[in-house]
Amino acid sequence: MASAIGIDIGGTRLRAARITDGVIEDRAAAPSSPDPKVVLNRVLDLVAQVGTPGVAALGIGVPGQVHAHTRRVLSGGYVNLSGFDFATEVEAATSLPVTIENDATMALLGETAHGAAKGLQNVVMLTIGTGIGGAILDGGRVLRGSGAAGQLGHICVDPNGRPCVCGRIGCVETVSSGTAFATHLAEAGLPASTRAEDLLARSDAVARAVIAAWATPLRAAIDSLIATCNPDCVVIGGGAGAGAFAALATVPPRGVWYSAPVLAATLGDDAGVIGAASAAIAARPAKRVVMINGVPASGKSSVARALSDATGWPILTLDTIKNPFLATLPPGDRLFNRTLGRATYAAIFDLVADAPAASSFILDAWFGFQPIDVLKAGLVRAGVTDLAEVWCHAPPQTVGDRYAARLASRPAGHPGAEYVPELIALAERATPTGLAPCHDIDTTRSVDIPALTDWLQAVWRNSSP
Repeated sequence: MASAIGIDIGGTRLRAARITDGVIEDRAAAPSSPDPKVVLNRVLDLVAQVGTPGVAALGIGVPGQVHAHTRRVLSGGYVNLSGFDFATEVEAATSLPVTIENDATMALLGETAHGAAKGLQNVVMLTIGTGIGGAILDGGRVLRGSGAAGQLGHICVDPNGRPCVCGRIGCVETVSSGTAFATHLAEAGLPASTRAEDLLARSDAVARAVIAAWATPLRAAIDSLIATCNPDCVVIGGGAGAGAFAALATVPPRGVWYSAPVLAATLGDDAGVIGAASAAIAARPAKRVVMINGVPASGKSSVARALSDATGWPILTLDTIKNPFLATLPPGDRLFNRTLGRATYAAIFDLVADAPAASSFILDAWFGFQPIDVLKAGLVRAGVTDLAEVWCHAPPQTVGDRYAARLASRPAGHPGAEYVPELIALAERATPTGLAPCHDIDTTRSVDIPALTDWLQAVWRNSSP
């Protein structure tokens, strides 16, 4: 699994993390700034701190509206990157592909990939902080409209309400954000240090009134989003998200026509960087590999050839690379053959690594030939984004008979007849790698290639965000 760096640009802090499959491996932070060039320099410094040679991409979450496809920041708050081609600047300085999104969108992608809404395809997220951010996942895709949909903090909950920074009146952000909570406290004569949790623990009228003024409009906005989007769930996150989620319990939803569970975000402050890294990995052009796996003489080469004929994808095999050397060099022993095999194994991944990003390959090999960690490292080095395994097998004695039958056609250096009992024993215990979805093929039967290609399309369609 490739690593990526996630960046979360906030009004107070800039945060960076190197992440592999949702796990943070290193992190760094720096103060924020209203100056875009200062932010750029600090972000580049953070990337240098957490980066390693294995990093494949970089994702950035920023406040304000973002047109994701053109990577233009359209608006911002304290950190206003509009009019500044931030993504291109970072890309040029780091030589990494950069994905840039609204910070709430990145938080949504983090929670759906590794958090409260993991595995769900239709999710609404609200991030409660200085303002209210939001994003919508519809059928597994971020809802963008004409480019920057998802400004959920600007749902109107009171046409006669408070003015909003967006220029409208009565947006939910004006009454249910973290900033609005502070306003409610001041209007009630309560200390600014009072937390929502403090008020929820009280039963007096003042505490109840502040919580109601804060949570009731948020519940109305959530109910409208549920009716409009029909999501699997609504996730509440952000710096004030835990308090807002708790306060919502005092305002039950109204009506029964439309319903969806409201969940608390589970990734906390890490949702943004985890989502940014996930988005960066997903945005890379797919480099796809089908591992046609099985012991020698298991029939995998015939499957690989048939799949290549059906798809046009090139085949890379140990024997194709190794045999010309065996035919040209002086005959060697089994140790020489294995040494050459290890070099060939490494060469296969180097060839995939050198291919264009949007490439597909069929790798025909007995992948138990080397330790699993060697295989994992090779796939990472090759930049593989989508992986599938086809496990080819036959009864062990059949495997032994096949190997013995083709000994005369094998170049000198391959193991001879003495290897057959060892191969039969290997066929009895060999198993797939377990690194990817696996399709089982008994090569003593006719191989259904259309079924195999349909399976591959389904596997890779389901793995794409």
